[in-house]
Amino acid sequence: MKSFLTSIKTHFGSGHYEGDQYGGATGSNGSGLPTGLPNNFMFATGIECSYPTIDHGKTRRDLLEECDHYNRFKEDLALVKEMGLKVLRYGLPYYKCHVGPGHYDWTFADQAMAEMQRLGIEPILDLLHFGVPDWLGNFQNPELPVHFADYCGAVAQRYPWVRFYTPINEIYVTAKLSAKDGIWNEQLRTDKGFVTALKHLVAASIMGTQQIARQRPDCIIVQSESAEFTHELRATRTPAVQLENQLRFVALDLLYAHHPDGEVLNYLYDNGLTRREYEWFMAGEPPGYQVMGNDYYGRNEKIILPDGQVCTSMDVLGWYTITHDYYLRYRKPVMHTETNILDPHDGPTWLWKQWVNILRMRKDGVPVLGFTWYSLIDQIDWDKGLERKVGTVNPCGLYDLDRKPRPVAAAYKMLLEEYGQITIVPHGELFEITKRPATLKVEV
Repeated sequence: MKSFLTSIKTHFGSGHYEGDQYGGATGSNGSGLPTGLPNNFMFATGIECSYPTIDHGKTRRDLLEECDHYNRFKEDLALVKEMGLKVLRYGLPYYKCHVGPGHYDWTFADQAMAEMQRLGIEPILDLLHFGVPDWLGNFQNPELPVHFADYCGAVAQRYPWVRFYTPINEIYVTAKLSAKDGIWNEQLRTDKGFVTALKHLVAASIMGTQQIARQRPDCIIVQSESAEFTHELRATRTPAVQLENQLRFVALDLLYAHHPDGEVLNYLYDNGLTRREYEWFMAGEPPGYQVMGNDYYGRNEKIILPDGQVCTSMDVLGWYTITHDYYLRYRKPVMHTETNILDPHDGPTWLWKQWVNILRMRKDGVPVLGFTWYSLIDQIDWDKGLERKVGTVNPCGLYDLDRKPRPVAAAYKMLLEEYGQITIVPHGELFEITKRPATLKVEV
């Protein structure tokens, strides 16, 4: 019997049309450096920009300054482009820009933003990264949401071409290290101080987002939050440890109007959150397209042994498992917003492990918009959480402080060349980041 393939070959030759070698209209298998098309997965890096105070406000840790970015910003931004990256998590120095109520100094910001625009780099603009201007004091200040909202509006008005924002980086970590662990800024060690900082930060993020949306109704808010977990290896669990594993959700619960667990809500009420404030948080989500970014470092996971010793567990659950818990809770598009490892020899392996996590997340149907190796250049004193100014170089960047590539830079370039043009979700060429304003904010 004559095969149908014989008839096809007689009439159409190979049976394929130009550009259909891989089953897609343009013949693309997803390889090649990123193009920046609206349906592309977003590969990014970041420039470390933390600026908390230590020594009870006497010392400002400005990583942009300590890593010499202020002097070498053009060189640093050129490295982003050289890597083939289109997206950059970038933080303006809030404490330098917002010099007083309604007054701003845009000197450095204008230069850096102009260079990004010239190079065609899409910033995810980080507006508060672990610190505030001296005149605002610290995160116990109830006026923070109002002043920060003014600043967000001023930034969005000055740089109307920017669409992606992280209003406040790692809200939970900011509040915890400043007011619960006593390391930065107000350096408190109280539950009440923690809850006060937390509610002020979340309110500031919400109000800041509202002001951004007035300028950019189509704004995309990438809320970066630390993906953490503590494994307690005791037959009888410790209530404080178990509460901490619940509290890791609290910043996003308040931000996304998701009712916290009852134990957490009681904790918030016991430590200063009022019923009126809680109802304000639960009224609805902030405007804009909301993306849930999760930061993951191996040191985010800890194991508490039966004798009380604490050790870093390094990737027991990993980014996939922890982030999937967050996704099931909030059902938001996901981005891997930060990762690195402090040993430069292990950098390439850690990069590939994170990428395997992302591929698995995509396979399971979760929309993952992007991935970030954080950061572009090495950091300083993050092995001690910036608590003391020692000057230890943390060799976790794509480039060292002389701007020479580390092994992970070559690995990332290989990853980009292999996967740089994949779509946001597998087989998702129909789906892209639209330019229309966000609309639906309720479950149906």
